[in-house]
Amino acid sequence: MTKRTAPDAGPSTPEAEQVLAVLSALVEPLAATLPGDAEVVLHDLRRLPNSIVAIAGDVTGRSVGSPSTDMLLRKAAEGTLATTVGYETRLPDGRVLRSTTIVIRDSNDTPVAALCVNADVMIWQAVKAIAEAMLPGASAGAEPLAEPAGENFVRDIDELAQHLLTEAIGACGVPVELMQKKHKLTVVSDLKDRGFFLLKESVEIAAQALQVTRFTIYNYLNELGNEEGGA
Repeated sequence: MTKRTAPDAGPSTPEAEQVLAVLSALVEPLAATLPGDAEVVLHDLRRLPNSIVAIAGDVTGRSVGSPSTDMLLRKAAEGTLATTVGYETRLPDGRVLRSTTIVIRDSNDTPVAALCVNADVMIWQAVKAIAEAMLPGASAGAEPLAEPAGENFVRDIDELAQHLLTEAIGACGVPVELMQKKHKLTVVSDLKDRGFFLLKESVEIAAQALQVTRFTIYNYLNELGNEEGGA
């Protein structure tokens, strides 16, 4: 199992660098300790959205330099980053993962890193089903799985941008060619909440998708900012 690490981050505090160095050294040993098919991923939250700086294991097909998930990006944009233990997610091929995200903060309570564990639990679910079927009084059919949380594991920024756009436009419920200003403003607000505008060239990408100019997107963002400020 090989750990890949990224080049050093840009200017930062010695404390943040020490935190990332310690966590990076833990990635490979943790992955080697976990049973079954699992990966350990370290995100440098100063690098968002391309935040993966170390990874061991290959469950989601990502590598150093890959972007964060849409869920992590949204929480960063909302300022709601927090440790979440044992939640379920699903890969595009249908595999169910049990995931844990540990957010590490510095002495100023600023989120510095996220250490994530993703374990493929499909084999354990199969073992559980077989064991239950062999026990006296077992039910004839397995209970349906709970719907996993919506988290998208992407391999590059283009894929992440397209996913966020598709989700935001779909949530609006109106085809782009039929959208009025209020609809497009809703989409931009949704994209902002999802952390979309942390992506490079996000304004240009949004403008092209919504069939407006980039200046219109800036105007929408300014309008949303004024609303939040109570203007």
